[in-house]
Amino acid sequence: MPDCLIEVSVHSDAKRGESGPAGRTATVRPPGPTPLASRLESGRSRRRAWLWFVGAIAVSGCSMGGADRELPPESAADMVVYGRVWTGDSAAPWAQAVAISGDTIVAVGDSAAIAVRVGDSTRVIANGGAMVAPGFMDAHTHFIDGGFQLASVDLRDAASPQEFIARLKTYAAQRKPGEWILGGDWDHERWAGAPLPHRSWIDSVTPRNPVFVERLDGHMALANTAALRAARLTAQSPEIAGGTIVRDPDGSLTGILKDEAQTPVYAVVPNPSAEQQDSALVRATEWAASKGIVAVSAVSAPWYELAALERAKKAGTLRTRVNVYVPLGDWRAMADTVRSRGNTGDDWVRIGGVKGYVDGSLGSGTALFFDPYADDASTFGLLVTPEDSLRRWIGAADSAGLQVVVHAIGERANDLLLGIFDSVTKAHGARDRRFRIEHAQHLRPQDIARFQTGGIIASMQPYHAADDGRWAGKRLGPVRVKNSYVFRSLIDSGARLAFGSDWTVAPIEPLLGIAAAVTRRTIDGNNPGGWIPEQKISVEEALRAYTVNNGYAMFAERSRGVLRPGYKADLVLLDRDITAGRAEEIDRAAIRATIVGGRLVYEAVTPTEAATR
Repeated sequence: MPDCLIEVSVHSDAKRGESGPAGRTATVRPPGPTPLASRLESGRSRRRAWLWFVGAIAVSGCSMGGADRELPPESAADMVVYGRVWTGDSAAPWAQAVAISGDTIVAVGDSAAIAVRVGDSTRVIANGGAMVAPGFMDAHTHFIDGGFQLASVDLRDAASPQEFIARLKTYAAQRKPGEWILGGDWDHERWAGAPLPHRSWIDSVTPRNPVFVERLDGHMALANTAALRAARLTAQSPEIAGGTIVRDPDGSLTGILKDEAQTPVYAVVPNPSAEQQDSALVRATEWAASKGIVAVSAVSAPWYELAALERAKKAGTLRTRVNVYVPLGDWRAMADTVRSRGNTGDDWVRIGGVKGYVDGSLGSGTALFFDPYADDASTFGLLVTPEDSLRRWIGAADSAGLQVVVHAIGERANDLLLGIFDSVTKAHGARDRRFRIEHAQHLRPQDIARFQTGGIIASMQPYHAADDGRWAGKRLGPVRVKNSYVFRSLIDSGARLAFGSDWTVAPIEPLLGIAAAVTRRTIDGNNPGGWIPEQKISVEEALRAYTVNNGYAMFAERSRGVLRPGYKADLVLLDRDITAGRAEEIDRAAIRATIVGGRLVYEAVTPTEAATR
């Protein structure tokens, strides 16, 4: 059966003609990303000729059920979506249609059962044999930062130091004097053995602007001389606990600052204006919707992000549901905020969580391990936050009833955090706390079972495996690297996986993450059979980690993450059934439409169609 996307407008106020009821139209579009028709007009009569509609669909090559019967007005749905529906409900994982009223799903089932809910003003969308699924959720984003990065200099795929410099030169020429240049997301692993960037590379091309551009993992950044001067960092500056100031042999600063050593520069970067925040949030929500995402966790969120989200919600412009996690050290302010409001928010903006750090990242050489790095025996990585602070803050935040999520990448960092979570749980007693370890990238085999026994969520980002797999072996050696991104082992142990992207560290595209988890292929094409292939998982397991499990990780499992009556109408329409095709083609799938709370917030448009609309 060919895939097709159909939207049907039904009116019954004109005389019946030889080819069907006047005013009834069926717009059939070919496979692939296509626009949906405009909002249906409401007919004056409630009389329906449903069999004509089914006949029109049959001619188009799409299959849907139906019945020719009168429909009580109160039973009509606002929207009905047809397709190969993966519900996420383990009791009934597959269906053919979903009916929506307002922002809520009212029925899920076969096409004939749902057809009776189509009335004169029902918006009907048919996706042929292609997949319809619960809207994707992303458990780990730097959301408003992503919106800013979309408008900033893009260094992610700069393939050489020369290209890195040229892009900054072009971007700086367009900035006002004194305006900070941030973001970047450069990746020196693309430079074939070239060293870390140096401020001398960019000082001459950025004479009017302070520059502080991050490596894509956010755990080190390059400052030009103007930015170092603004932060009052010099060759005489002492080392900073939890970070590294990289120096030349003569002691002068290279401009590279790792982890906590970045703090002095960020302390002097001015906050964006409210207008800039709002624009960044619009960009972020539109970009997320285009990737099929309906909800995110915004971690390490600046307080102004919460304010921007509240403004957008009040204005009715918010299109993404957001869970907000401010820095762990701000636990008291977050607890006071929840107390003063009397609640943690709603299905659009939920507050009440805090996000901490144990260590840095593997790419920056600051993830914390028991043994030294294979390519630098002088370091075991960094403990970014002192252990006594971690214990005190996590305990206090838990006592205040906040959800605690903490970044841990290296084996030693994960062991330490698992121990802290265990001790806090024992000290404070049973509670539905849902501790999360963000990343959990490198785990000793003996630590895997501790996630299930402690009820700890492994909040992981599968695209990182496809990225890090290019070079992780040189950091860890051939034995220790086998303990990386152990998705299969965690699932088999009974642990709950919640998947995300870590955007802007990685693309905010669940389909890329699903492909990475299922195939374990690296982005350089050098592991066609999969990097550490024994850790592959199934497509449906990956889908659950982006939907059902994320609903649980965000305390929303009773209203989101599953297509079930009474749940929020958050859906994504794909251009194919990714459970039926070749795993190697998952990343070629496209998003046709994204629905949040019963509203169409994204529809794919080809360039030709966009020009004629």
